[in-house]
Amino acid sequence: MGDSISFIIIIITVLVSLLCWQKPTLMDKMTMNPYKINRRKEYWRFITSGFIHADFTHLFFNLFSFFFFGLQLENIFTVLFPEIGQLLFAIFYVTAIVAADLPTFFKQRKNPYFNSLGASGAVSAVIFAGILFFPTEKIYLFGILGIPGFIYAGLFTWYSIAMDRRGRDYVNHSAHLYGGLYGLVFVTLLYPKVWLTFVEQVKAMLW
Repeated sequence: MGDSISFIIIIITVLVSLLCWQKPTLMDKMTMNPYKINRRKEYWRFITSGFIHADFTHLFFNLFSFFFFGLQLENIFTVLFPEIGQLLFAIFYVTAIVAADLPTFFKQRKNPYFNSLGASGAVSAVIFAGILFFPTEKIYLFGILGIPGFIYAGLFTWYSIAMDRRGRDYVNHSAHLYGGLYGLVFVTLLYPKVWLTFVEQVKAMLW
């Protein structure tokens, strides 16, 4: 695979989102709806929902985050596994879409009115996986406040759990949380030594 998988994912996501904005019926068929998956066996929704977005703002912020972390993580995979690094990254991203939504599926499978869409779960997986390799690199909130990655991960986890319990907005915080968790698990299984460098980097920063 000579071309960047990250760029291919970005292009596909933009094109599919633009198409669905013009075709609401297609958007409906691709949206994550646990009830329809459970009753109609429309399992493709697990994957297709990760390539569509509600509007331009939703699309921009997801792909903006993915652009920086996705390219970096893809390069890491390629260095660690020269022959199959890009393939592993593609598998990681697609399975992250599914893994992030599985808890939502089991929770909402009897609710016909629940819908979810967007790449947020997979993007969270990519960000958390990147933090494992570079825990002290700063993540800038709103482009201003720089927070070390490992601290950001803790705050993000706390925020996602709190907002998911409140359940007062239309954001699937559960997908963010479990997407991030999947990123940690996937990289740990793929390259367990990452935790040694993770601890060393954090210790070097704190001490």
